Amino acid sequence: MRDSAPPGVRFVYEPDLLPPTRYTADHKGQDGWTRTAEQQIRWVNALNQATILWDFPAGDPVDGGGLELAPNVKWVQTTSSGVGQLISKLGLAERNMTVTTARGIHAIPLAEFVMMSLLVHRRGLFHLQSEQRAHRWTRYCGCDLRGQVMAIVGAGKVGTEIGRLARAFGMEVIAVVRDADPARADALNADEVCGPDVLADVVARADCVTLCAPHTPETEGMINAEILARMKPDVTLVNIGRGAIVDEPALIEALRSGHVGFAALDVAATEPLPAESPLWDMPNVLISPHSASTVTRENERLTDIFLHNLRAWMAGDTQAMMNVLDKKRMY
Repeated sequence: MRDSAPPGVRFVYEPDLLPPTRYTADHKGQDGWTRTAEQQIRWVNALNQATILWDFPAGDPVDGGGLELAPNVKWVQTTSSGVGQLISKLGLAERNMTVTTARGIHAIPLAEFVMMSLLVHRRGLFHLQSEQRAHRWTRYCGCDLRGQVMAIVGAGKVGTEIGRLARAFGMEVIAVVRDADPARADALNADEVCGPDVLADVVARADCVTLCAPHTPETEGMINAEILARMKPDVTLVNIGRGAIVDEPALIEALRSGHVGFAALDVAATEPLPAESPLWDMPNVLISPHSASTVTRENERLTDIFLHNLRAWMAGDTQAMMNVLDKKRMY
């Protein structure tokens, strides 16, 4: 990163000041890790000098941590896409600070997770595993994806990639987006574009409903009991957006009744998903610990965005920066 940066940038990177990583592309580190007194002095000094940050530092500003230690910061490049709620919590909506996100870098792995989830259900992977454990050779019938309808709620870069893969499988794609201009269909890899006002009608037509929308006041609880009831029996529901989008108790009831045939959940209303949640033990649920987007190439893709933005920032051309967060819309 240093070698590719424009002139005039001084990087401060001291790995021993950061929590040890738990896995590739871990941007949080081990829980419970603390700095020594000497490390804390260096940490505070580094943040005090910084004008640009790679992600938000941990710690609540109310308690004198995090951004409170970095008064000179004018731009933060985050390592996540859905940071709108964090911006609100930190009170940054009105602050003169540019925030750029990782929007788009997770599109490929998330789209692959969606198609994997669909195939798990429609081609009966859990059934096959059960039969294999029982040493039982009994023929069965699955369901193919060609001709089925995929509704994508929140078709940004992630939804657009999901649409591309779904159409490659021969599925019909309906994109549900805020700006429901039919002229956007090709750009969204969709056969049809609809607004949130007709969500109930769209889900009634879909064999699979995929949620990619961010958590905003408008999307909170949008998949409620009424919307779930409008879905087709045995529908597949995939949530790679945010847990708060779904009324979780209503979803659990729909799964118990079999109205929702299968749910693949990369996110939950409370994370980590509480051990007592019924979702853990439901045979028609696949739980992913908010890791569907995490792959070995994540940091490479994120670095490309950061270096592009850094060059634009140093040239004074902020209009050329990618993924600038709209603090009011929260995405």
